[in-house]
Amino acid sequence: MAKKLAITFTGSMIGRPETQRVTLRTLGLRKREQTVTHNDNPAIRGMVKKVSHLVEVKEINE
Repeated sequence: MAKKLAITFTGSMIGRPETQRVTLRTLGLRKREQTVTHNDNPAIRGMVKKVSHLVEVKEINE
C-alpha cells in the first residue's frame, strides 16, 4: 500500500514571498480550497513544510 498525501490550499498567496508562491504552484495548487494528491516522498514533504502555514495535509493509504 503506497502512502499518498492530500494537500489542501487553505491560505492566500496575496502578500506572500515569491518563493512560497512558486512552491505552491509546483505542488499544483492554484486556487484556494483546491486539493491535490501526491506520493509521499521527502521532496513533497519539504515543499509542504515550507508552506505549512498555507496548507492542510492528510495522509491517505491506498
